[in-house]
Amino acid sequence: MPEQTDDTLPNLVTIVGSGVPSNYEITVNGDIELVGADPLEEATVVTDHAAEGAVETGVMRFRFSGEMANVHVVDWNGVATPESPSTPTVHVDYGVSDRNGSN
Repeated sequence: MPEQTDDTLPNLVTIVGSGVPSNYEITVNGDIELVGADPLEEATVVTDHAAEGAVETGVMRFRFSGEMANVHVVDWNGVATPESPSTPTVHVDYGVSDRNGSN
């Protein structure tokens, strides 16, 4: 997928690792793109409308258009939020600009 601008991908979802290996899957009804990382190095699969991968520590960010359709996170045992305190934290922000202040 070609790199898009904040105008076409105005929304941001951030996944913050909890220090425990966890898996995530994000689905949107628009387009989605990984921000600031190489999908191959991060073992992240990104298609037109979905992203999935694993996170232990650190932060994964994705820009997207449209609305969030689904977020599914599970810990290393396959236990989902909110039953597991070990799953990553997920933040969804609509209409945010990049760090340079452009929109």
